Amino acid sequence: MKTKEILLELRNKNGLSQDELAEKVFVTRQAVSKWENGEAIPNTETLKLLSNLYNVSINTLLGAPNKLICQCCGMPLEDEIIGHNKDGSLNEEYCKWCYADGTYTYSNLDDLIEVCVKNMVDDTFSEEAAREYLKTTLPTLNYWKNYDSLSDNGEFDAFKKQLVDEINSLGIEGMPKVEKLNAIVGKYVNLEYPLPSGISVKLLNDQTTYLGTQLESDIVDGLFFGVLANMDFIIVSTYEAEGANPELLIYKKR
Repeated sequence: MKTKEILLELRNKNGLSQDELAEKVFVTRQAVSKWENGEAIPNTETLKLLSNLYNVSINTLLGAPNKLICQCCGMPLEDEIIGHNKDGSLNEEYCKWCYADGTYTYSNLDDLIEVCVKNMVDDTFSEEAAREYLKTTLPTLNYWKNYDSLSDNGEFDAFKKQLVDEINSLGIEGMPKVEKLNAIVGKYVNLEYPLPSGISVKLLNDQTTYLGTQLESDIVDGLFFGVLANMDFIIVSTYEAEGANPELLIYKKR
């Protein structure tokens, strides 16, 4: 699609008139009309405003001329998995797993490789081949090439260690000791928990990146513990394969 078609489609999808859109991005209605007629394209600052308004990348607004990949893990980037800066704007260099609200979530290349390998192995791509590919490719990406200037001097690692210590201090029967927490996007782990009142609730935001892990119970076959946390809370739940029969064990504010 061309930029003019994309801008028209997004405006209509969001239920905005040309006048309403113009007010939101500080231009005239005539300017909006010119974009949608293909007579002009928004300038850089206006593209940023449109990107924030529609929650799509500038690359998408321009008709996706570039093939974006995460500059930390190498994953192809689509709008729904692009990471966000602290101000909520999209950062078109990283995915949500590697960059969450202005924070880089990986400081150890080997840890990232272990996470990525599990998602790459299939009938045509062995674990050995996946590991070798990642060891060769990831160091060439911008994040790892510029790690010394981009890193936070261990602050995020210290926060993760603090969370691990807090989780392990809960002493939950049957749950193995947590050794490591990985970045997890809410959409993929947002289970619906039944409450004593009879209603069911979801506690996560689908778009937010959390820290978490899955552990297999020490005492009940086929039972898993799900651990999720951020700066505000710790959640521990149990469930069976594929997230069946979830039960909320702990919701602890920090």
